[in-house]
Amino acid sequence: MYSVFGVENPLMDVIAHVDFSFLRRLGKQPGSMHLVDHAEIEALVSELPSFRTLPGGSAANTTRGLAWLASPAGQVVLRSFAELSADGAGKLPPVFNGAVGRDATGDRFEQLMAEAGVSVSIVRKETPTGTSVILVTPDGERTMNTYLGACRDFGPQDLDLSRLASSKILYLTGYLWDTAHQDAAARKAAESSKAIVAFDLADSFAVRRSGDAFRSWIPGRVDVLFGNRDEVGILTGASCDEDCVKEAQKFAPLIVMKVGEKGCMIGQDGKCELVPGVPVETVDTTGAGDAFAAGFLFGMLQGAESLVCARLANAIASRIVGREGCSYF
Repeated sequence: MYSVFGVENPLMDVIAHVDFSFLRRLGKQPGSMHLVDHAEIEALVSELPSFRTLPGGSAANTTRGLAWLASPAGQVVLRSFAELSADGAGKLPPVFNGAVGRDATGDRFEQLMAEAGVSVSIVRKETPTGTSVILVTPDGERTMNTYLGACRDFGPQDLDLSRLASSKILYLTGYLWDTAHQDAAARKAAESSKAIVAFDLADSFAVRRSGDAFRSWIPGRVDVLFGNRDEVGILTGASCDEDCVKEAQKFAPLIVMKVGEKGCMIGQDGKCELVPGVPVETVDTTGAGDAFAAGFLFGMLQGAESLVCARLANAIASRIVGREGCSYF
C-alpha cells in the first residue's frame, strides 16, 4: 500500500539568488512561471554566478514532503499536534510517477527521490530531463524558468496503474494541462483511481491557460482543491477572499486556499474559516505551496479534521519559506 500517488513533472531545480535588475534585464515578471526551451535554460545558467540544485517539480516536492513527515526528523514536527499520531496511513511511502531523459540529470533525479523515501515510478524518454531555473529575489519571491523536456512526453501509457490502485490519495496539479499527453494522463489517472483526488491549481498562469478545462473537469472528479488567492480568484471570478472560497465550493467539496503569510482559508459544507499562518522570516518561497500540500495531505491520511490538516500545512510551509529551495532537512 502507498499513501499519496503524485503525477507530474520531474524537474531538476537550479536555484539562484538574483537582484530585481537581473529580472528586468531578462524581461521576467517577478513571481511568474515561464516555459522556455533548452537553449534558454543553458543561457540562463551561464549567467548565474552561483546556484544549487534540488529535485523539483510540484508533485515531486509534495511527495518528498510526505516522506519527510513519515521520517524520524519529520515526526518531531508532529509532537505539537496532539490530534496526529506517528502511525497509520501517513507512514506508508508516497509514489511519484513521471518521465525523465536517458541522461545523468535523470539518473540523479531518480536517485535523490529514492533517497528521500519516495517510491519512484520513473519512465525514460529520449528528450532531455526537464530543468527549472528558479530566480529568487531579495524579497524571497521566486521566478521560474522551466524547460519541461521529457516531462512533455509523459502520457497515459506511462501511468503506474498498479501502484495507483494501491494508493490512498491521487495528487495532480494544473501543470499537467500544458500538453495534450499529460492532460490525457491526468484524466486517465483520475478515472482509473478509486482514491481521494486532490488537485492543485499550481500557478495563476496555468489557470489562465487552462481555466476553461479546469472548470469543466474539476466538478465531480476532485475531492480536495488547492490554490492560492490569485489562482482561485481567476478560476471563480470572485473578488474577495470569502467569496473566492464560497464560489470554489461549487467545484469541489473541500477548498484549501492559501493566503500568504495570513495562512489559509478552508471552505467546506458552505462554510469558510481562516487558519492563521506561522510567522517566519522569508528566505525563499520556492516549493512552499508544495510543502503546504504535503502537510495537508499527511493530516488527511491520519484522518484529521480539515482545520488540523491546515494547521500542519501552515507549519510545514513556514519551514520551507525559512530556507533556500524546497529542502526539508
